[in-house]
Formats: sequence, structure tokens, C-alpha cells
Amino acid sequence: MSESLSEPTFELTLERIALIRRMVVAWNREGVGAPIVHPDAPYGSTDRDGDIFNVTGDDDGADEEHRALGDALAVFLHNAVLKPGRYAYHNTLAKLDSADVGDVFRDDATGETPEHVTFDVSAEHAALIRRFVVLWDAGRDVPAIDAGAPYGAGGDVPARHHEMQPALQIFLRYADLGPGDFRRTAEGWQPA
Repeated sequence: MSESLSEPTFELTLERIALIRRMVVAWNREGVGAPIVHPDAPYGSTDRDGDIFNVTGDDDGADEEHRALGDALAVFLHNAVLKPGRYAYHNTLAKLDSADVGDVFRDDATGETPEHVTFDVSAEHAALIRRFVVLWDAGRDVPAIDAGAPYGAGGDVPARHHEMQPALQIFLRYADLGPGDFRRTAEGWQPA
């Protein structure tokens, strides 16, 4: 994560929320598998710094802002609220390379994946998202869910685990959380 434990708070800004909403969620095939921000197009296009500039207006701080999105994602997952229901989204993964990371909807035989996804997010999905362990994948330089223990040490992998890629994509796009300061505690990120 980009913030150290010695720092008292993390500021979740409107710009960081806007970047979270643009994140493209793929599937990391390592370990038991887990959602990961697509390393080639974390915010929707292959121009990561340009995507960040379009939101923040800052030419020089793209790397720093990108790194801050690791903590921003953890804050968002532990605090945002999404009502259960049916949601739809445009699947950016249909236009991206799947060699490094996957897509739970991609057909192994044809390599195709749907351009539009409609998915029912349940209260169970939302509860599982709150348990996600967010880390920084240094090799891919993106935030990711821990593929070895997605729901924490000793946490069982639920039967719905592969549904968490679309559930998380929907959560990032539609869940509600306003800007503010958050503090890391033993229970996770809490409003400061």
C-alpha cells in the first residue's frame, strides 16, 4: 500500500473517487484467483498518465496519484455502500489483452468476452467486497486483491468467488461514498 502505518489519515478526494470509478477490473489467475486492476489500462485506456491527468489536471503527479489509488481503493471497498440489485456495465476487457490477466467471462475456446455485462449484485457480494484484502501488485504496478487470501488469513473462498470480478466492477462504478479523511485501524479503514 502506498501509505505507511505511521501516517494518521488518508484523504479520499473527489478526484480519487473519479479514478476508482474508471478502474477496469480483471481477474488475476494466480493463487485462488482474485480481482485485479488491469495493468495495461487501469483507468480505461492504455494511457494511464493521460487518464489521471484528465481527472486531476496534474501533469507531474501521475505516478504519485496512481500509487495513492492502492489505499484509495481499500478505503472505498471498506466504506462505500451499494444496494443489491441488477446492474449493467460496458466491459472494457473486451478490447484489452488477456495474456497477463483474465476475465471470468472470456470464452477459452474463442477468446471472446461480452462487451456489455448485466449482473445481479447481492448483499452477500457486497459483504464479501468489504472483506477483500487490497495490496499493491509491484510487478504489475496496480492495486489488486490478495490472490492467496482474498478475504483475509484463514478466510474461506466462497462458492461465489468467481462472481467477484463483475461484482467488484459494479461496486466501483455505482457504490456511494463521499470524499473525506480515513484512518487505518485494526478493523480496516474507518472515517477519521
